[in-house]
Amino acid sequence: LVFRTSRRVKGELVRLLFLHEPSSGTKIGFAVGRRQGNAVVRSRGRRILREAFRRLLPWIRPGFLFAASLRSSGLTANAREIFDDLKVVLDRAGCIDPAIPGYPPEFETEDTSVS
Repeated sequence: LVFRTSRRVKGELVRLLFLHEPSSGTKIGFAVGRRQGNAVVRSRGRRILREAFRRLLPWIRPGFLFAASLRSSGLTANAREIFDDLKVVLDRAGCIDPAIPGYPPEFETEDTSVS
């Protein structure tokens, strides 16, 4: 349904297809084409994209169906760049509610260094 009838928004690194379906909750699917790289590269891209959505989920308006994928340039990008691009794409699509406190979220990294 999302691939056939949705609206599409392209960012520098992320391609987003979305459909407003008020009767359902927010659902997110991830797709990376086989031609974009080997299994390791595609899996890394899906993991980073999934994490970016997880961090932005509190600000996403309910009732959207998403299909997200990385463009070829996104497969070589780091997690911060993908997060920032996804934030811009979701905002441009009107899927973000900026009235919720804490917006815009920043990409935070955990400090794993040993003192």
